[in-house]
Parts: sequence; structure tokens; C-alpha cells
Amino acid sequence: MIYSEFAQFYDDLFDETLYDRWLAYTTSRISQPKTAKSDVKILDLACGTGRLAVKLAKLGYSVDGVDLSADMLTLADQRAQAEQVDITFIQADMRELADLGQYDVITCYDDSLNYLIDQKDFQQTLNSVNGHLNPGGQLLFDVITPYQTIDVYPGYMYNYRNEDSAFMWTSYEADFAPASVEHDLSFFQYNPEKDAYDAYSELHQERAYDRATIEKMLLAAAFSAPLVTTDFGEQPFVEHTKRWFVESVKE
Repeated sequence: MIYSEFAQFYDDLFDETLYDRWLAYTTSRISQPKTAKSDVKILDLACGTGRLAVKLAKLGYSVDGVDLSADMLTLADQRAQAEQVDITFIQADMRELADLGQYDVITCYDDSLNYLIDQKDFQQTLNSVNGHLNPGGQLLFDVITPYQTIDVYPGYMYNYRNEDSAFMWTSYEADFAPASVEHDLSFFQYNPEKDAYDAYSELHQERAYDRATIEKMLLAAAFSAPLVTTDFGEQPFVEHTKRWFVESVKE
């Protein structure tokens, strides 16, 4: 997924309370360390503008963040400096993490893995992640479900505007992969030098994978059979829900 002008819009519009829930989900599942929190190394994959990474670092964990978007990482680094936490942010493709170190926990939230619309890329990412986990290391991620892409998203619209900007989001059923969807995102930002609005647009593509396929890919990447839950881990697995939370261990 390529973010450009969307980075700042994303950071401004996203519901920050969701990051508190991802934080709670993560910390409640990290195996209790025998050493200090600072000795537990966490990689936040597809870290975006760094909100979760900063929250984890403020709790005392040793955190790195990876994202494909340089724009997102610029905002993430600015946030870390403002919060006075030490985080290394790295620009990388989640399918190719060769230059990274080893971690005790790797997280990947906000349906980032759903942007891997080729199953081979999803499998390659899991293989790559396994190679950077310590023995017994934990992988925690979420995905939107086939129910979300097939029944909920098609026809979905969201519009937002304030004095200086506007945002329009429309989702459509797609046919490039099973259970796939396209998001048409349009942004308008007031430019005082022109006394007019600059317009930007991006097309985002996602697909969902069923539970059996996710488990098969995890097992193929030498992970344990996953525990799949809903509602940020607070409810058990159900088929017809918008998002699953998945936790697995490197075997």
C-alpha cells in the first residue's frame, strides 16, 4: 500500500482510542518476562504513524517500527521525539525483512495483512516474520474477515469535512481476488497560496482470508496453531464478524 498525502489525513482522522485497545490486547498477551520490560523486544510491523509503537515504548518495552511509507515514518519519528521515547523506525516491505534483528514479539494490526492480495505474499510475509522471532516468540495480528469484505464494505461511504479539508471514502466489491474490496479515497486540502483546494486520490485494495487458510499459512511458516478471537481478544471466535485477532507462537 502506498501512502502519500494520505499520511497526515490518516493520522488526523483515525480514532486514537483504537490504539489503546490494540495496546491492551498486545500487553495482555506478551508472555511475562523474567527480566525487565526493556529487555522484551517488540517489532510493530506496518506501524503507520507510530501511535502504537510510542505507547508500547512509554510502557518500557524496547520497540522498533517498520512501514513501507516514508511519509508515515516521518510522522512516526516526529511523534516519538515529541513523546521523548527512543524508537528505531525502518522503511521496509513486510515481505522482505532481511536486514532486521530478532524480536520476542511482532505485531501487525489495522488489517495491514489484508493488503497482501496475493496469498503468496501473505505466506512470504509470515515466513519472513518467523525468521526474525526468537524461539517461542509471539506473532500478534488482526485481519478483516470475509464477512467484512463481502457483506459490509460494498457500498460503504464515509465523508468528513472541516474548515480546511475534506475526505471522502467509498468502498466497492472487487473481483481481483476472492473476498476482495476496493476503497476509493479522495482528499481535499485548502491551499491559502492558491485560495483553492488541492485534490488527492488513492485507490486501496484489500482481500480477506478465511480462518482455515490463515491457519494453514501459519503452520506452513512454522508457527503454532493460532488462537483466533474477536473484539480485541475479549470475545471468542465467531465466523460472522468484522475483524479477527490472531495470536501464534514460533515453534
